[in-house]
Amino acid sequence: MKVEARIFFIVAIFAVFMAAVYWVWTAAAATHGPEPVGIVSLFLTGGLAFLAGSYMQFVSRRIEPRPEDREDAEISDGAGELGFFSPGSYWPISMAATAALAALALAFFHIWLLVIALVALLITIGGLVFEYHTGPSHD
Repeated sequence: MKVEARIFFIVAIFAVFMAAVYWVWTAAAATHGPEPVGIVSLFLTGGLAFLAGSYMQFVSRRIEPRPEDREDAEISDGAGELGFFSPGSYWPISMAATAALAALALAFFHIWLLVIALVALLITIGGLVFEYHTGPSHD
């Protein structure tokens, strides 16, 4: 995880540097001062990348080095099972549709539709989480 931590730290430094550059450029171009929204978003992007990089560096100290972190590693060191990946599921599509319905309800501020969308969203999240824990199929 050391490689990922370095990548996030580089992104954080870049975002903070670009926030400073953006601050100077917008202050010079505008008569009413620098543009605050872009500056804040770039600083927050840098902070979030630093947070993720710090977490990955913290975790990398507590686990054994992975093949990606060792200089003397061979390709065969990374062989083996990586985990279980779903071959196909319709739950993400339904979850996206209910999230879009919730966003539409928020856009038009229809509370009744928002309640329906949130209930449907909870059902689809539950379906996705427990997809492989429902037991044998009775066809």
